[in-house]
Amino acid sequence: MKKILPFILAALFIISACGTNENSTGTADSIAAPGEESSPTHESAVETGSRLEVHEEALNGLEVTVWTPWYGVESSFFDTLVNEFNAENEWGIKVAAQNQVNFSNLYETVTASLPKTEKPDLVIALPEHAQEWHDNGAVTDLTEYVTDPLYGMDTNDISFVFWNQDISGDARIGIPAQRTAQFLLWNEGWADELGFSSAPNAAEDFREQACKAHQSMLKDESTQNDSLGGWLVNSDPMTAYSWMRAFGGGVLEEGNYRFLAPKNVEAFKFLRELSEANCAWQEAPDPITSFVNREALFITASLSDLPSVARAFASAGNTNTWSVIPFPNNDDGVMTVYGSSYVILNSTDEEQLAAWLFVRWLLEEEQDARWVEATHLFPLRSSTLSLLGDYEKTHPHWKQAVDLLPQGELQPQLASWRTVKIMLGDGFRHMYRVNVASGQVAAILAQMELMAKDLSE
Repeated sequence: MKKILPFILAALFIISACGTNENSTGTADSIAAPGEESSPTHESAVETGSRLEVHEEALNGLEVTVWTPWYGVESSFFDTLVNEFNAENEWGIKVAAQNQVNFSNLYETVTASLPKTEKPDLVIALPEHAQEWHDNGAVTDLTEYVTDPLYGMDTNDISFVFWNQDISGDARIGIPAQRTAQFLLWNEGWADELGFSSAPNAAEDFREQACKAHQSMLKDESTQNDSLGGWLVNSDPMTAYSWMRAFGGGVLEEGNYRFLAPKNVEAFKFLRELSEANCAWQEAPDPITSFVNREALFITASLSDLPSVARAFASAGNTNTWSVIPFPNNDDGVMTVYGSSYVILNSTDEEQLAAWLFVRWLLEEEQDARWVEATHLFPLRSSTLSLLGDYEKTHPHWKQAVDLLPQGELQPQLASWRTVKIMLGDGFRHMYRVNVASGQVAAILAQMELMAKDLSE
């Protein structure tokens, strides 16, 4: 990364005029959410000096400690990026990465470190974790870093659903690191045999196809598959939340938790009625195998599952076409986007800037594209797609998921979501474990609401 002479940088600012913008969002049709608009730039186009009041010389030799939640491929690849940045960055910054195994352990160790001097400068954490640390005054507001004339970054090609998850009031408490989502996978080939030429875009369409798939199981000589077909139930919190959103519900009302709401009752009743009609089933040893073997017309999966599904179809010699679809909502569908963020903890001005420059480098298109190829998750920039042409060709289902980003929605932006989402998954799972009658789902939602309010106090 070469230094840019001031007069060249000034010319670039004059040409681009709107290079850096904290409130701007994605602009590419394939990745940006509808209705997004860019805001005016905050500073004059000719301003080129930094407002951060850090002398560049102070960055030379400065060490930044970053704690990560990863293991395996992600951890190894991140170490590769760290080594590249250390060798190539123009400021002489040195980054040292420490693996904290998983998000839960990272949350605990970071929280314990906050009162101490020996704490990380940068953390890859879940947004709800960052919300709690921000509430405790431990997180750096990155607004002035993003908008800085010299050290800032252009955010115009980052989708709203990625960029705005890390907002708390007027503060930017993180920058997206990785983003994924839960989807429905639909066996298009099997559906065509059942008489359906298009994916369901409404709950009733979903019910019709699921029930038709189950009924087809009753027509063969085997009795072992008579309870199969339809949707294979998934009790992940994001699945429950996505179904609630598909019916126009959710977990918040005027900033407070509200589970016992008519739309949520409608969603849970619909799902339980599917099970009561044997159009949904549960407890498969391996959902992907069940999907490949045509035991389920629909399963739920995340972005990182898609390569495994493709390999399973190929290994089984199953030539059925399958597709990635959103949760049906009588419109374009719904999906909930989630993932980790780069969070800079309060330290010295020099260490904060050094950590920011590393984050900014990680968000460049080249690194973003390599992250996609390593993890199969969403590209964080729409401009990154220009570097992923070959990847798109070999991963067509990933491209289907990327094309659904305009339907993406945020998670609740509350620190308490850390525990409330676990409770949501537990309650949803309990509803199936004890076979709650469809007419009694309001009682489950009422209990969830009480527990959510307790957890948020």
